[in-house]
Amino acid sequence: MTTLLTVQITNEDLLTVPQVMARLQLGRSAVYDLLRTRQLASITLGRARRIPAHALNDFIRTRLEQDAA
Repeated sequence: MTTLLTVQITNEDLLTVPQVMARLQLGRSAVYDLLRTRQLASITLGRARRIPAHALNDFIRTRLEQDAA
């Protein structure tokens, strides 16, 4: 039995690398390093990289929890 998961995503839910750079106040290389090491999840649409907003929130939450420990 196959289950199909349907998710509604809007433009506001997918962030560009420059938007993530601004939110984290990091440079382009630092953001791409996070993507390359899979610390920050992303999807590829054609040649464009997009970061789901929930993935950025999860990344920040994880970092806060690590710092608190």
